[in-house]
Amino acid sequence: MLALEKRCSTAAHWTQQQYQLSIQSSDEAFRRLVLVAQPASPSENRSAGILGFLVARRLGPDWELENIVVSEMFQREGIGRRLLEELLSETRETGGDALFLEVRESNTAARSLYEQVGFQPAGRRKSYYQDPQEDGILYRRSLSQALS
Repeated sequence: MLALEKRCSTAAHWTQQQYQLSIQSSDEAFRRLVLVAQPASPSENRSAGILGFLVARRLGPDWELENIVVSEMFQREGIGRRLLEELLSETRETGGDALFLEVRESNTAARSLYEQVGFQPAGRRKSYYQDPQEDGILYRRSLSQALS
């Protein structure tokens, strides 16, 4: 996961320790979900390894998408959408009310994907990102909406 994330310029860059904590945490108050997309069969794209992943955490009745990464070789093949739909399903199953995320303002591909699956802009975090400095756009997806 770490190697894939480091190759993706638009990903939220975490340390190895942050990924380990996200996977190993047993604190129900901050339950995390890690979803990994792999090739359908061992012979298919054997060199690809992980095609994509996401990390989300439960915060009371809501969930927050913390990171989503799809290998640049496999972008625009529906992997990100399938990961998001699985997260939405998990959020519903746990009685979640809404799913939140934030994304770089310039990440138009991600913003388009989020809007396609029903996320709506919900605010802005001024100068939230560094290197380069940029605003973060907040998105919210109500779970009362049907999947697109």
